[in-house]
Amino acid sequence: MMEALILLAVGLPLAAIPLISMAGDKNPNLRETIIIITGMITFTVVLSLLDPVMAGARPSVTLLEMMPGLTITFTVEPLGMIFAMVASGLWIVTTIYAMGYMRGHHELNQTRFYICFAIAISSAIGVAFSGNMLTLFLFYEVLTVSTFPLVAHHGTENAKRSGRIYLGILIGTSVLFQMLGIIATWVFAGTLDFTPGGILEGKAPDSIIWVLLGLYVFGIGKAAVMPFHRWLPAAMVAPTPVSALLHAVAVVKAGVFTVLKITVYIFGTDFLLRLGSSEWIQYFAIFTILVASMVAMTKDNLKARLAYSTISQLSYIVLAAMLVTPLGVVGGGMHIAMHALGKITLFFCAGAIMVAAHKTEISQLNGIGRKMPWTMTAFAIGSLSMIGVPPTAGFTSKWYILQGALQAEQMIAVVAVILSTLLNAGYFLPIVYRAFFLSPPEKEIPVPLDPEEDMPPDAETEDDHHDDHHDHHDDHGEAPLPMVLALTFTAAGTVVLFLWPQVPMDLAKMLIGG
Repeated sequence: MMEALILLAVGLPLAAIPLISMAGDKNPNLRETIIIITGMITFTVVLSLLDPVMAGARPSVTLLEMMPGLTITFTVEPLGMIFAMVASGLWIVTTIYAMGYMRGHHELNQTRFYICFAIAISSAIGVAFSGNMLTLFLFYEVLTVSTFPLVAHHGTENAKRSGRIYLGILIGTSVLFQMLGIIATWVFAGTLDFTPGGILEGKAPDSIIWVLLGLYVFGIGKAAVMPFHRWLPAAMVAPTPVSALLHAVAVVKAGVFTVLKITVYIFGTDFLLRLGSSEWIQYFAIFTILVASMVAMTKDNLKARLAYSTISQLSYIVLAAMLVTPLGVVGGGMHIAMHALGKITLFFCAGAIMVAAHKTEISQLNGIGRKMPWTMTAFAIGSLSMIGVPPTAGFTSKWYILQGALQAEQMIAVVAVILSTLLNAGYFLPIVYRAFFLSPPEKEIPVPLDPEEDMPPDAETEDDHHDDHHDHHDDHGEAPLPMVLALTFTAAGTVVLFLWPQVPMDLAKMLIGG
């Protein structure tokens, strides 16, 4: 029974694609109804696996044996449950948001957008439920390829160039580094199966473990550890629902999930702690956390600031994994869920502002909280979660990560987490202050878009098609109702997850035998 549920969870988004295609752009209501119903069923199927996993079961099913010991296998374990619940649950919310955004922004090729989104969600669940590194690698690559058309959705030269950067970095790191690490693991260990405690201790020479770890971490380009982060800001040319997919629902979460997965199940935390092989990667994570935060402070474009914030926040999880302490691993596992809700809220708000007010720059947001109170209140809640302030979910996971750094006696990491929290406040709180406490100018003066901006917003590719809306942008209110409902739901979720964090916390603790 549970084996069938695993296959259903992975296969349902794919099964919906013919129905989505048949409904098409001619019947958008039917098309989006199909997607929402499919999303709800998929989420229900994923949730049905929660109780058995919490009770200690590890349901598994093998689809294909390519050669002895190399199989396409799905196995549900605690970390995978966290990621699968995030991906399947937020798919529903993102679809509701996309209904308002895609129609309100008069996007073309909406059916193609939803089809690629469904493939991406199926791939994300496939990554979450992978029973070995081969299965994970295959679904990881499908996720990359399926999101490329979404990044290049607008079809402009700028979008195509950004898509090439996206595809080039992610495929390049996978082939040059990650695949080499997987082959080496197979040669040394004779297996790629995810095993509690790892599979490399006593199999590979201690002297090369640090090299293997580096091949994996830098080969997992979706984790965006510097210097392999450039794909993420380049991809922000995509529509805002795609940005939400990239930053919160699937893509970057697949990256940091994989980093945690190989730490716990390929190398083993005790083994890495004994050797000290992960310490050098901690410094790359710390560098990424601090530098990306400082770059975020320089960005006036709202999506650009959020993108560099994401790069910084992802490396919290990488740092937590590389601390290889029990509390660090728990904090990293929890931050997958906590960051997802907070960051998707912020991107939802950015898209709502763009659709309703046609504003993309932070310097344009004076007083906007008075015209869009729901949106900007949600933005404030999401910001507090990214900073790590109670009563938002980000506080809980960052507290565990900080405790993990103290447990590892890594004072540089402790200082980095504290300093980055101050930097988070430095680039988020001024936006909230500007929105609620500054008066809007008597007459709106459009801020010219910088042609050299490294991350062009949606408006750069779409404004030419919507000039008729811009003449009246001073009189805007909230964005379309589906968008406001979605961002309100996720903002409320960050508070709920702070008050009741038991499910992700208990699953994360199971990674360390707690």
